[in-house]
Amino acid sequence: MLRLCKFSNSEKTMIKIIKENYSSSSNSRYVLDKNYQFLQHSKVPTMHFQKSMPRLPIPELSKTGERYLKALKPLLSSTQYADAEKRTNNFILKEGKELQAKLIAKDKVNKHTSYISDYWFDLYLRDRVPLPINYNPLIVFQNDSRPAYNDQLVRATNFLVTASRFMLSLRESILEPEVFHMQPKKSDTQLFRTVTGLLPSSLSWYGAYLFKAFPLDMSQFPGLFNATRIPQIDKDRIFRDPSSKHVVVQRKGHFYVFDVLDSNGNLLSPEELLGNMAKIISDDKPSADFPLGILTSQNRNDWAKQRQHLEEIGNAEALKKIDSAIFNLVLDEDSIHEDKHKILRQYLHSDGNNRWFDKSFSLIVTKDGVSGINFEHSWGDGVGVLRFFQDTYKEITNKPFIHPESTPSDNHITVEKLSFKIDDKIKECVQNAQMEYKKWCDSLSIDYILYEDLNREDCKKLKVSADCIMQLGFQAAYHLLYGTYVGTYESCSTSAFKHGRTETMRPCTEKTKAFCDQLHSNNYSKDSLRTLMTECSSYHSELVKEAAMGQGFDRHLFALQKMAEENNIQTEIYDSFEYKYLNKSILSTSTLSSPNVLAGGFGPVTREGFGIGYSAFTDKLGAAVTSYKDHNNSTQFVEALHKSFVDITKILSG
Repeated sequence: MLRLCKFSNSEKTMIKIIKENYSSSSNSRYVLDKNYQFLQHSKVPTMHFQKSMPRLPIPELSKTGERYLKALKPLLSSTQYADAEKRTNNFILKEGKELQAKLIAKDKVNKHTSYISDYWFDLYLRDRVPLPINYNPLIVFQNDSRPAYNDQLVRATNFLVTASRFMLSLRESILEPEVFHMQPKKSDTQLFRTVTGLLPSSLSWYGAYLFKAFPLDMSQFPGLFNATRIPQIDKDRIFRDPSSKHVVVQRKGHFYVFDVLDSNGNLLSPEELLGNMAKIISDDKPSADFPLGILTSQNRNDWAKQRQHLEEIGNAEALKKIDSAIFNLVLDEDSIHEDKHKILRQYLHSDGNNRWFDKSFSLIVTKDGVSGINFEHSWGDGVGVLRFFQDTYKEITNKPFIHPESTPSDNHITVEKLSFKIDDKIKECVQNAQMEYKKWCDSLSIDYILYEDLNREDCKKLKVSADCIMQLGFQAAYHLLYGTYVGTYESCSTSAFKHGRTETMRPCTEKTKAFCDQLHSNNYSKDSLRTLMTECSSYHSELVKEAAMGQGFDRHLFALQKMAEENNIQTEIYDSFEYKYLNKSILSTSTLSSPNVLAGGFGPVTREGFGIGYSAFTDKLGAAVTSYKDHNNSTQFVEALHKSFVDITKILSG
């Protein structure tokens, strides 16, 4: 029986309010559509596995000593190694034992975190060197295959829409938890999500483990948004404001802010966001005479003093708008046409005038739509950034909300250009920073290699680790140029543990040394080298597994050093030649494995070193190499690396 629906007076009032608020906009459907508001709708809460995640283990002291000595052996002479062995054994038997007991005791009363977490945050925040090149890495997206979607306004707005949806999903705890699936066909399923979602948080990790799936730590994810590193004397701090509704946009050295969420916390429609972006892009003001962003490129103590002065002369509110913004969206005037040399410079450092290196991350879009990220490193590592990178890229290329023919809406236009009070002191600081930064960037040598005769799939078929092959190439290239072996750092995530950060994997081993020595000798056998390569690969994979499972030695020794400092315990090992030599990372390396990555990299961590961001793709091997011209030449290294890859390919094919 059909019954007519009658509304109460209160229901009529509510309908009237909704009509008044939304019926004037043709885009109102977006505001009320939960499928639009959120990028993901995970039934398993985002942080569901955090409570039951295993804690980062503190390795046995004797094992750490053994691993440390193995890493030292290829770097030292026999006499140096004998001294190092004696020092290490003395440390393990004496003060190391006391420090280990203190570290374990401290870890037991801090079960909410890992033994390394606070020390690692402190390490970053206390360092006074400038953020660009030294710390902030770059990741660049592949271009859209449809040229019209690489228009700056179209692409930037699509990123804005999707990034905001990612952020809202995270805020609502419906962003899919980060999980490493050993057998995706069995665990990356609805059954897995149903079972683990029904389990209490205190047991959920164990449920995932039964599926051979490993949830990863997500404690860093909130640091992606509404966050900025604030410079302070001696130690910076991280500022967060999870309630803010606006983004900051940089263009020509100017700062603009506008709300991406309405008064109810709902994301504006794509056309409304396009309208705000269009207003900024149509602003015909010339470039800023004194772009304040360049100040973030300086030594942290210098910048701390200048920022304090900026606040004192009346800029506190404007700076807070930047600090609290959901993220920083940078619109560059440069067109770089996929020139990879330009891309690496643009996203690693640029001229600094249109950057704010302190923001948790800046999403940068050039005039011709090349897009990428430069991110501040103290708040977190690559796991969270890469997840954000992949999820946003997937949507804007498959289901973008803005199209070349989209029309901007005039509703909810809240663009405000931030104005700053600048005195002669700040003007002088800006000019000095520009000169110093240009000189510094000009001293940097940057090059890259794309090697197409070997790839990840080839390595898999030939039963060698692609990561090992690339690291072996780096060792061979350095040995070819300099005839020696040096401290080599490969970053390895320990996010399988609660509040895990990274561990160092040491890819320069006795086995890689034996391979390079024989490869560069006058007389060598391909069969012998192939055998050595297999041994290198097996040992490399073992070291990677140890590091990922919290069984490296670097973070453990570092934590013991911090315990010695806290307890005023004198130790010989940390002042030794061998410890300093190993930890002077001449080859600093990190990998990014994603088909969506066009380029990735970072600067050298020492003046004498190389910074190497690399990837083993399905169709090629690639690496971006940076160094300082007064010590090294990246192009020479790339040439030596190409020769090494050719040699390795010949040995593998034979």
